[in-house]
Amino acid sequence: MKSTLVLFRHDLRLDDNPALLAAIERGGSIVPVFVWSPEEEGKWQPGSASRWWLHHSLASLCQQLRSLGSNLVVRRGNTFTELQRVGEECGADALFWNRRHEPAIVERDTTLKLALRERGWTVQSFNGQLLFEPTQLRTRGGQPFQVFTPFWKACLAHSEPNEPQPAPGRLPAPKAWPQSEPLEALRLLPKIDWASGMRAAWQPGSEGAERRLQRFLEEGLETYPTDRDRPDRDGVSSLSPHLRFGEISPRRVWHEVKKLAARAKRATLDRAAESYLRELGWREFGHHLLFHFPHTTDAPLRAEFAAFPWHDRPSEVKAWQRGQTGYPLVDAGMRQLWTTGWMHNRVRMVVASFLVKDLLVPWQTGARWFWDTLVDADLANNTLGWQWSAGCGADAAPFFRIFNPVMQGERFDPLGEYVRRWVPELGQLAAPWLHRPWTASPATLAEAGVELGKTYPFPLVDHDEARKRALAALEKIKK
Repeated sequence: MKSTLVLFRHDLRLDDNPALLAAIERGGSIVPVFVWSPEEEGKWQPGSASRWWLHHSLASLCQQLRSLGSNLVVRRGNTFTELQRVGEECGADALFWNRRHEPAIVERDTTLKLALRERGWTVQSFNGQLLFEPTQLRTRGGQPFQVFTPFWKACLAHSEPNEPQPAPGRLPAPKAWPQSEPLEALRLLPKIDWASGMRAAWQPGSEGAERRLQRFLEEGLETYPTDRDRPDRDGVSSLSPHLRFGEISPRRVWHEVKKLAARAKRATLDRAAESYLRELGWREFGHHLLFHFPHTTDAPLRAEFAAFPWHDRPSEVKAWQRGQTGYPLVDAGMRQLWTTGWMHNRVRMVVASFLVKDLLVPWQTGARWFWDTLVDADLANNTLGWQWSAGCGADAAPFFRIFNPVMQGERFDPLGEYVRRWVPELGQLAAPWLHRPWTASPATLAEAGVELGKTYPFPLVDHDEARKRALAALEKIKK
């Protein structure tokens, strides 16, 4: 009986999994495989928070596969070598996977596909990660898009993404299962248990993804356009880590949102659906850019920014990482990130702007920190976000657009509920001073139990002066 290996990577689900469905259609037995080979990821090996999530997501996938009479074969080492060994142990002559678009993985997969085909294997790859493949969309001139709005228009003009397919009811097993490593052997979990906050905030796996989606559809979608910028409210889907690990497919999210809007027949829900799907479009745009401009993980897309006069500020970077900048909204965001492995998108923009513009620290430093601490660390969107914030990428915010962390806090966290949650030492300070505690009188601070420089830091920099310094640095590269 012929046997097909299905390599699981960023597609840790059974429903709407094109590689798995194609293996079923081929016939014969199916052997699901996961190979842990972080060194093959190049410079961007999975960070600490991603590894924690991956462990639990793989555990969830193992349970689901067992319920279908199957199993997940877990291996460590060189992907080509391990796949050959698994194939020999179960008599497989085919390998199916869903494509990834990170530069190191594209190169590795190309080599892997050619090498196995030379040995007589059938090797096929599929689109299981995106609504639209990066090769499907081009400008009228045949070039990759570098501006989001025309890219999104091209997406909407393209044929509708396929309907998601249900999970199979059973998977045919091989006569004998290949050897498998215990999940614990991958050592994905931290030696020191710092993940309690993430455990409280998240349920990795497709079941957790399903719960997040249904909750958002029922409680969050209609108010999404007004609440999406409010970190003090639960106004976003929080599906990003589930999408990053492929525990739910973007096609599934796309069609569920559109179907709900169509059934409800309310203008407010139609507008909300458009607004949310546009954010899925930004995810697509990030992968489009990464595929066509792979150097941007480490270098600016706009070449003139390679000469930008960044500063080396290790002590200030450390204060930023720990949420000790003296700007409450920035500190709240960085502490939320450290505790839960996630940060609200509006706050991500604020903390990124503060690092690269107020402190003049290279955007790559921030990208690395996010990569290690975010549970939704996705190379395409991490790169897009940081180059956007630094003004050096495709369709980026101009560098002279510098977020004022005080005004952002007053606008998007007007009562200070977000800051009070994550910066509890300011919890008794009244709203007029909460986002600018250094302007409060000594009596007001004393009444709230705040002692600047002791219980909460003075601002690292004066924002107005930092803004002038950033604009002066911009002028240098213009010349």
